[in-house]
Amino acid sequence: VQLQASGGGLVQPGGSLRLSCVASGFAFDDYDIGWFRQAPGKEREGVSCITASGGSFYYASSVKGRFTISRDNAKNTVYLQMNSLKPGDAAVYYCATVECGFGLRQRANDYWGQGTLVTVSS
Repeated sequence: VQLQASGGGLVQPGGSLRLSCVASGFAFDDYDIGWFRQAPGKEREGVSCITASGGSFYYASSVKGRFTISRDNAKNTVYLQMNSLKPGDAAVYYCATVECGFGLRQRANDYWGQGTLVTVSS
């Protein structure tokens, strides 16, 4: 089982990045997928999630209107398009299987990927 996050990097405030999470080793299209982030010295925050079918989404209030989550089940991939990035968005971003509804719910047996670092600085 693997979740591989990529797409992080250095971007100026106001810029954009698209993160990708490629899954393997499990029935990807049966799982809701979420993105979390953790900045140094801060607690991990659930950012966004998408249901297995791709029909429902959740966004944290801090990113609503700026981030868009999508998935391509044929490619076993979930994307997080991040626009209008702010210094406060800088963090390590992780993808994971979750329960996606009115928020993201982590479960003991969820799968996690390694993180990808997003730096927002001029």
